[in-house]
Amino acid sequence: MTHSIVSREEWLDARKVLLAKERAMTHALDALRAERRQLPWVRVEKAYVFKGAEGESTLADLFRGCSQLAIYHFMLTPGSDHLCAGCSYTADHIDAARQHFEQADLAFAAISRAPLRRIEEVRKRMGWTFPWVSSEGSDFNFDFAVSFTPEDRASGHAIYNYGTPIRTSPDMFGVSIFVKDDGGDIFHTYSTYHRGTELLMGAFNWLDLTPKGRNESDGTMSWVRLHDEY
Repeated sequence: MTHSIVSREEWLDARKVLLAKERAMTHALDALRAERRQLPWVRVEKAYVFKGAEGESTLADLFRGCSQLAIYHFMLTPGSDHLCAGCSYTADHIDAARQHFEQADLAFAAISRAPLRRIEEVRKRMGWTFPWVSSEGSDFNFDFAVSFTPEDRASGHAIYNYGTPIRTSPDMFGVSIFVKDDGGDIFHTYSTYHRGTELLMGAFNWLDLTPKGRNESDGTMSWVRLHDEY
């Protein structure tokens, strides 16, 4: 790894130029986040039921006393032994972050289509403690555009990330946000998919500060493994 070597004074000049760009980006992100908070909401009409370690629960139950709920759509397909390294990489950050969520009126749960038995096997292996429920038999994953029927994939009607046709994978990943009002009505406020979930991957933010960055010379997330396989 080679790079320009300069005096401290020259480095400081270059750093100040970059700082001005970083500040502009920070202000632009502040404006984008404010615009995100102003998105219109959609009332959730269906009565979704999930299976969890504590028994059956509704979407309302997942709020656990908060008025806001973040859902991570974890790729775990029924009948498959595959454990997505990217979803697992994201999930490794969740338990640390959610220690602070409830202080800001935010509940969290992961949802997958796999049977609860499979979810609990993965949870035990990876050491995660966040709420994680199965949507097996529910329309939930399909309604929020992270699961796709064989027919829709074959016909080109399986659309992911607001425009990308999915041909092979029955399940994808993403994040959805919900709000519950004082009357108990639930609203869908936001969903993001694909690279939109990168902001949840705290390790990337650390790596982005370094000269090698994300160290992906062999491809996107090429070095990432399940944390017990490094």
